[in-house]
Amino acid sequence: MSDPAKTRRHAERVRELVASLVREIKDPRLGMVTITDARITGDLREATVYYTVLGDSAEQAGTQAALESAKGMLRSRVGHALGLRHSPSLAFVLDNVLDHAKEIDDLLAEARQRDQEVQRLSAGKQYAGDADPYKSDDEDDDETTERVGAREDQS
Repeated sequence: MSDPAKTRRHAERVRELVASLVREIKDPRLGMVTITDARITGDLREATVYYTVLGDSAEQAGTQAALESAKGMLRSRVGHALGLRHSPSLAFVLDNVLDHAKEIDDLLAEARQRDQEVQRLSAGKQYAGDADPYKSDDEDDDETTERVGAREDQS
């Protein structure tokens, strides 16, 4: 096992290298791809590279196929640049950041609509009990004075 800091440095280096090498791939299936992250195992043998693709599912599938076909070239170049005894094997995973962000935005919009509905329904309504159900400061002072006076009488 290697040091976690060393593993993070190698993962960051793998991300940078793959991002720069992807531009050199001459495959027409390769779309507008962005390398978002890379993670490498503790033994530095396997690297997972996360990427996003601008476009529809057909472009995503084409980019996946292009990356899979260029995996050998990318692995050899990354291994040589890292200077490790063994080149890490690369696995490419589609990172659906945009889909997750859209899902979160939709949930927030739905929550805002519900909040507006609650505001609309509660407009003009009154509380069921007293307007101020808590004791005021004046009442607390009177009770405290009465209790202190009762203690002094007992002593």
